[in-house]
Amino acid sequence: MQYFLGMEIDQTQEGIFVYQKRYAMEVLKKFSMENCKSVSTPLVQNSTLIKEDGAQKSDEKIYRSLVGRLLYLTITRPDVTYVANILSRFRQEPSEIHFQAAKRVLRYIKENVELGIWYKKSENLILTGFTDSDWVGSIDDMKSTSG
Repeated sequence: MQYFLGMEIDQTQEGIFVYQKRYAMEVLKKFSMENCKSVSTPLVQNSTLIKEDGAQKSDEKIYRSLVGRLLYLTITRPDVTYVANILSRFRQEPSEIHFQAAKRVLRYIKENVELGIWYKKSENLILTGFTDSDWVGSIDDMKSTSG
């Protein structure tokens, strides 16, 4: 198997690498971002997105399409999971600020289009997990975010 449901799979003696480069390039093309300037982070540091930000409303259909595609990319891109989930909070009434934040994620993906998940072959598998949370990270509903 090499390509399945937008995922590319490279199998070697050392392990399996799963990534979505082709799908990511299709997403960039769909939103006319294939020639954009890339950035090194998916979200501006210390930025806070809120529902009522006073900005002009964005096209809900286009925004939902973009966020849905970003969420699908999280299958092999845990580096965009946090920001994709934050952006999904604003699907009902996205503003231009939310849309610009989503486009920044595309610019980040352009910078790192070949990232994916490497499953290294191992006799002694040790699963390690990490978690982090903020206290009342969402100003809108006063809920914490963990990831």
